[in-house]
Amino acid sequence: MADKERPVVFQHGQAFLAAVSERWNYQILREVFFGVHRFGELKRGLGISATMLTARLNHLTELGLLEKHAYREDKPWYEYRLTEGARELVVPAIVTVTRWAESHADGEAAPARALLHTSCGYETEPYLACSHCHQPIEAADLHPLPTEEAASTDKAAGEEAENR
Repeated sequence: MADKERPVVFQHGQAFLAAVSERWNYQILREVFFGVHRFGELKRGLGISATMLTARLNHLTELGLLEKHAYREDKPWYEYRLTEGARELVVPAIVTVTRWAESHADGEAAPARALLHTSCGYETEPYLACSHCHQPIEAADLHPLPTEEAASTDKAAGEEAENR
């Protein structure tokens, strides 16, 4: 069977990456996260055509990443917000990519956008931490275990806890 005849099977994060890697989708999601919610604001800020923006907003809404809310009674004008499901997935990805881009920018570095942790009310700089020891995780510190090793490691940790 030729490659073009085989259907693409999305595994794990591939469907998400396919959706957000489209040029405009990522930029729209990023801007909505950072507070740009209205069609006209998105159009002006991104420099995108109205037709393309409408198509992308409809697609992101169909994917369950955005939800639209009417903000005018007299006209069908909407604001777009990240869904709760999208916030779980999109927010960490956007923050990570944005922070990486801010720190690796060529030429003039853009100032980092402030982030507020609503639970404590303080400005924060999120980071990935180990669920066991709570230490920050750097890229070099994280390695996937083969499936068999992961299962035996989990089993050994459970047996060790029972023996205590």
